Amino acid sequence: MIDGKDTDGRFALVQHLFEPRALAVPMHRHHDEDEYTYVLTGRIGAVLGGEELVAEPGDLLFEPRDQWHTFWNAGDEPAAVLELVSPAGLEELFRSFATLTAEPSPEEPAGMAARYGRDLDFPATGPVLERHGLTF
Repeated sequence: MIDGKDTDGRFALVQHLFEPRALAVPMHRHHDEDEYTYVLTGRIGAVLGGEELVAEPGDLLFEPRDQWHTFWNAGDEPAAVLELVSPAGLEELFRSFATLTAEPSPEEPAGMAARYGRDLDFPATGPVLERHGLTF
């Protein structure tokens, strides 16, 4: 919605749409950016700093840099969020994931994420998928 190139890199604003019971991203952390996720529609489950919660429309989630986190659509209907990323840059990673045309190996997204200062933790993601019956 607002690209980092339009804000001199200060922030980016991205809208994310989630299918029902879908994981948005594996457990991860980033070292340079803070993320703020505002729930527009649906129910968003999250692990933030080791705690699980569910956010609903009007709730704001804060994912500070260096904190492990993940989130997913916790409902049976589509969900939508606005995500503010500061400083900008992660919107480019989101774009690169959209270019994947086939199911990637675990190494491929991990390498893509590393180029943007993001660490992925697939072993910590598996239990979240199982506990909540999620797809990825």
